[in-house]
Amino acid sequence: MSDLILTKIRLLNGQWEGRVSAPAGGAKPRIEVRHLDRLLDGVKLKKGAGTGQWDLVVPLPEWALSDGVQTFMVMDVESNEKLGEFTLVAGDIAADNLRAEVDLLRAELDVLKRAFRRHCRETDHTGRE
Repeated sequence: MSDLILTKIRLLNGQWEGRVSAPAGGAKPRIEVRHLDRLLDGVKLKKGAGTGQWDLVVPLPEWALSDGVQTFMVMDVESNEKLGEFTLVAGDIAADNLRAEVDLLRAELDVLKRAFRRHCRETDHTGRE
């Protein structure tokens, strides 16, 4: 089991950035990032500001950027465990997914509005008959 913790910092200028926290006094972790079981080149892990902290920089390769949902897995090489993942959504599928999510939220909001109105009618304490 891995003692490492991965925290996302940001995605900026084609690079995903995160922080790997390790137990104090531990050696530099061995990290790899994979997309579709393909190892990404250029991944950098350098000493962070705090004790046991390492800054992770993952340059996103052009070959991995395409329509659809692309998931990148961050792995601890020593334990062969997944520390986390990050996902990019692009192209037509992004618009379709967003529309579906908005439609679902609208439907859920309608259910809540009806339930709230029913609750208000059932608990009307204004003294009207």
